[in-house]
Amino acid sequence: MNKIKKRSAEDKKYLLKRLNIIEGQVRGVKDMVDNDRYCADILIQMSAISKSLESLGEEIIKNHLNTCLVEDIKNDNFESLNEIMDLYRRLYK
Repeated sequence: MNKIKKRSAEDKKYLLKRLNIIEGQVRGVKDMVDNDRYCADILIQMSAISKSLESLGEEIIKNHLNTCLVEDIKNDNFESLNEIMDLYRRLYK
């Protein structure tokens, strides 16, 4: 079963803005490759993309813990604790 997360308009706007920036960074790297830019310059930009994705992921995890997980625990749904542990194992192995 796929779960859903209702986000506020403000949260969606924030996440989509960050994703649009990351998308622009990826397009920039594609252009760099197309324009035969120096390897080190491309790798530096790829590192910036990776850090941007990591930062966004941290924001999403923080929000998940503060909303979804807290709500499940309040409703005596402790299965979410196992889910979050599995998520951490998958993300940080």
